[in-house]
Amino acid sequence: MRVFQRSMPAFYLSLFLCLLWLPRLQAQDGSLSPGINKPYKSPDAKKTATSYERENRDVVENRDKIIAACKLKPGLDVADIGAGTGLFARPFAAKVAPGGKVYAVEITKQFLEHIDKTCEEQGIKNVDGVFSTPTSAELPANSVDTAFICDTYHHFEYPYKMLESIYTALRPGGRLIIVDYKKEKGVGPDWIFGHVRADKKTVIEEVVKAGFTFVDEVEMMKLQYVIRFEKKQDRSHRAGVGLQDPRDGGRDGVQ
Repeated sequence: MRVFQRSMPAFYLSLFLCLLWLPRLQAQDGSLSPGINKPYKSPDAKKTATSYERENRDVVENRDKIIAACKLKPGLDVADIGAGTGLFARPFAAKVAPGGKVYAVEITKQFLEHIDKTCEEQGIKNVDGVFSTPTSAELPANSVDTAFICDTYHHFEYPYKMLESIYTALRPGGRLIIVDYKKEKGVGPDWIFGHVRADKKTVIEEVVKAGFTFVDEVEMMKLQYVIRFEKKQDRSHRAGVGLQDPRDGGRDGVQ
């Protein structure tokens, strides 16, 4: 029987790193947005698609620009996290073909079934559905080049745990693109302030704390922002995480 033995210095280093990480794990024991995903326990996917993919929705009107900002190309693997009814997953599939794959990540099985059905109808063969949890994207480590989150970050009940799982899933040099609502007075409707947990500044701070490097913001919409991040190869800069490897489409189409 083979026994793995860890050197004492390595043991103490691991223990120290775990102690650094413990406060943040404890902080994530409770949901930061309790009940926000309750409407998506058993939705009518076809009816929801009509709302999510309506022509007068910001992200639909600007879909081509958003896709261009993702800088996809053939052979890349992309995760559409909070894929909804497939608004971006389907066009992503064309951008990364041949050789690339799209992982449509969802906590709602009805949406995954709808994506599978619409892809089959349109002859799209490089989209795989992934049933996620509130704390994990459920993607293998180093499995994707790009992670895309549209109108879903504010639905993350456990943002630090989700970001940790996304960081793990991205390959070194991989990109993270977040599209969400501007929580700014005089910019958007009042419902945003009661529904969206974090403003853009807070989102950037949370993502950077998870180990990502902020790259830039792409201006294109009045009500929503597009911000881009990168996963650097060296994660030693991560606050409170150390050096060890780590192990929720849009939700507001009804507005």
